[in-house]
Amino acid sequence: MHYSIIFALTLLSLIWGGSYYFIKVLLFDFGPWSIAFLRSSIGLVTITVVMIILKKPFEFKHIPWIPMIIMALINTAIPWALIGYSETKITSSLASILNATTPLWTIVLGIVFFKNKANLYQWFSMVIAVIGIIILLDFNPVSIVSVDIIGFICMIVASLFYAIGAHLSKRLSSELSMYQITFGTLLSCMIGSGIIAFSTERISFSNLLLLQNVSALIGLGMFGSGIAYILFYYIIQKGSPEIATMVTYLIPVSGIMWGTLLLNEKIKWSLLMGLALILCGIFLSSKNAQRKTYKKKGHPDIKHFIHARLKQIRR
Repeated sequence: MHYSIIFALTLLSLIWGGSYYFIKVLLFDFGPWSIAFLRSSIGLVTITVVMIILKKPFEFKHIPWIPMIIMALINTAIPWALIGYSETKITSSLASILNATTPLWTIVLGIVFFKNKANLYQWFSMVIAVIGIIILLDFNPVSIVSVDIIGFICMIVASLFYAIGAHLSKRLSSELSMYQITFGTLLSCMIGSGIIAFSTERISFSNLLLLQNVSALIGLGMFGSGIAYILFYYIIQKGSPEIATMVTYLIPVSGIMWGTLLLNEKIKWSLLMGLALILCGIFLSSKNAQRKTYKKKGHPDIKHFIHARLKQIRR
């Protein structure tokens, strides 16, 4: 895995790790669809400003809007609303844990619908990462039984939508830049979630002026949507959907790290052990994805790739 992808993956996990906290704060004054609408609106402003500053072309006519809208609803609007609703039933920490099932859904859907192939090596790496999450959070049968079933199902379904969206966005990323995809996604999400929000929920604009809500919206919208989605689509373009969704393994880790820094929570041995296993699973899975990339480019395996690179150096 290239260092730029590792950096983007780490930064993305830190940003999205705090998103569950911001959602929890906003749920006191806003509904799930309203949060999705406000989040995508601020994210849209952010990506627009970034594209103007960097002089990135919008090229509205070249964006396939129907596939973009479908992808935005599946990969953004619907899961955002489901996450918000689930957090009215379960804790933000548990929501981030359940979101870590996304890479597993991505692999399964890739096999069933997109004709991808997964070997035992890749499945083994996923199992290692899941075990790491279990150790990290001291998961036990008692805690599972006590979970609200509706909140649990909503979070699992949200992860399923994320997995579908990852595959759909990979197809769009071959035609558009990561900036255009982010812009189109957030614009479509804002319109879609806004229609539902204004039809089914009551948005109190006076609550937008509250300091805690302003701070949460900046964290969730500007960073959690605008900046984060640029990073997410960058990872998809430079790596793969499977590598991009690996960020969900790191989100519980980053959430605990934020708790340690901001809330003075103690670091347990399970944190270090779980973190080591999670990173190991991500590393193994990404190496498998690299092998596929080399083969597509005409290199039978990594040994042949290294051999070819040595020849270039000698020249």
